[in-house]
Amino acid sequence: MTIPARVLITDVGPRDGLQNESAPVSASVKVELVHRLQAAGLASIEVTSFVSPKWVPQMADNAEVMAALQRRSGVRYSVLTPNLKGLEAALLTRPDAVVVFGSASEAFSLKNINCSIAESIERFAPVVAAAHAAGVAVRGAMSCCLGCPYEGDVPPDRVAYLAGLMKDIGVEHAYVADTIGVGTPRRVQAAFEATLRHYAIDQVAGHFHDTYGQALSNTLAALEMGVWQFDTSVAGLGGCPYAKGATGNVATEDVVYMLHGMGIETGIDLNTLIDAGQYISHHLGRPTSSRVARAFLVRRQA
Repeated sequence: MTIPARVLITDVGPRDGLQNESAPVSASVKVELVHRLQAAGLASIEVTSFVSPKWVPQMADNAEVMAALQRRSGVRYSVLTPNLKGLEAALLTRPDAVVVFGSASEAFSLKNINCSIAESIERFAPVVAAAHAAGVAVRGAMSCCLGCPYEGDVPPDRVAYLAGLMKDIGVEHAYVADTIGVGTPRRVQAAFEATLRHYAIDQVAGHFHDTYGQALSNTLAALEMGVWQFDTSVAGLGGCPYAKGATGNVATEDVVYMLHGMGIETGIDLNTLIDAGQYISHHLGRPTSSRVARAFLVRRQA
């Protein structure tokens, strides 16, 4: 085992977490959430997405949110950009990185963006090229690497196929995503082995949803392979509009607690992070989904 001494966490709560909320969340609340996350020590935050408000109305305030950020030195602010129009709008707001996405499942790709896997990557090629021309890094989110709501299990060779396509168009980092949260540790490791055919260990990351309660186990399985970058979501926010029953990303608080218990550095203050989770949970009108946060809050009350 080559468990890393330090882990970089990207909190995707402001984007991936909030995009599925049916009730509008104000730009000021989103900005405050980002500020609270960076105050807790998060060095990487996925802030918003530049998609059509017709499809994701929650992200219609993307430019307003980016403009209002009080940026901190050493923090990477990333945004999702599904096409050239979105990228052009995003670049005006000076993101540090943009995220493109593709699915390891043909059926999911067709349901999600109405095209095949190969066609989706062809669409993203000019987006990646334009981002690089502007000096902006590109992350590639690979969805449904462990399972698909339409196809069932997704074999590692499909993950390798998608990773190779992303590598070919110049995506620097590949994120192995268990979009519907069905993965288990050995399958996660197989998905990473497939991705590592095309990317180095420093160029891969994990993005695990916790639908079946496996996200922490899957994080540990990836750690055992030397993976040191992970997406998480404060308070366990999120879900997937195209995957019925899928819950949010693994809670940032839960991952940080586990990592600190293993002696792994994150640069994150857990108590301040819990406060950030409480802040957004209060505005959403429901309890946090983080078990660690709930336990800490009970102790505080006691």
